[in-house]
Amino acid sequence: MSKRAVTEFPINETLATRWSPRAFDPSVILTPADLSSAFEAARWAPSANNLQPWQFIVGFRGDDVFTAIANDLSGFNQSWAPDAGALVVAITNTVTASGRANAYARYDLGQAVAHFTIQATSDGLMTHQMGGFDIDALTLALEVHEPWEIVSLIAVGSLGDPHRLPEDRQASETGPRERKPFNEVVVRGL
Repeated sequence: MSKRAVTEFPINETLATRWSPRAFDPSVILTPADLSSAFEAARWAPSANNLQPWQFIVGFRGDDVFTAIANDLSGFNQSWAPDAGALVVAITNTVTASGRANAYARYDLGQAVAHFTIQATSDGLMTHQMGGFDIDALTLALEVHEPWEIVSLIAVGSLGDPHRLPEDRQASETGPRERKPFNEVVVRGL
């Protein structure tokens, strides 16, 4: 299934074809090698002062880390995300080496996640970023300690059958992608 973006201006093909499905193929098992290039792309993301304040905790379906992450998903995410081949926890260090708050930590992590997502898409994988999880429970389960904090999760895998989703969710899975118009995103002056 293709959900290529209908853009107002030409963009890179990988960016145009990237989208966030919820229907993953539960028969596809991923390995660390399947995600190595995506994590390498994340490693080379831009970073304020080159601090690179990000790490990723990855669980592959069937291992204890995956189970811990899946157990702390909330709402609708509990029904579809465990079908992904891997669940990735994106964390950031909110403090610099000198002990100051790193105002750009979350922004830099976002850059790394974006690079991960685009490389995974280029490699034929699908990703879906999410914030629907119990952050306190997951922080304890994965033993994430300050100054590190969990920011988001990423489901990664192969596209599955959208008809496995509840009927009220199938339309968003198979319908066209939508975005605000270009002139609402890019503005000049005040």
